[in-house]
Amino acid sequence: MRTLHLAYRVTDLTASLDFYAALGYRQVGRVDLDEGATLTMLKFPGDELVRLELVNRPAEGRVEIGSGFSHIAVKVDNLSATIEALSEKGLTAGPIERPGGPDGPQTSWLTDPDGYRIELVEWPPGHADGITAADFG
Repeated sequence: MRTLHLAYRVTDLTASLDFYAALGYRQVGRVDLDEGATLTMLKFPGDELVRLELVNRPAEGRVEIGSGFSHIAVKVDNLSATIEALSEKGLTAGPIERPGGPDGPQTSWLTDPDGYRIELVEWPPGHADGITAADFG
């Protein structure tokens, strides 16, 4: 088994699509449902598969993010360059952090139009593209 993609509700589909396009996502397809609801599938250009689904249900009103959701993580090749490119597109990322110490990953945080948090992660050279059992000794 493996996780296929993450899906979450968004309040304003246009604002969310603008935000995620600036982050680098591209729309793969869209499913129109009843009452103006839509499911919009996104992926990064280098990905073969959809990684994010934006669910827009206008009849349900504004999205209320509960205390259970934390964030999604997005791998980047060069965090400083990514932050600069995002800034040029009008997105503001937080300062670069090193939560794993000087030899660990570099991270920075963004917030989308609904308040969902996105962690940008640059792994050290030679590290896998995500967290592995080796990261815990």
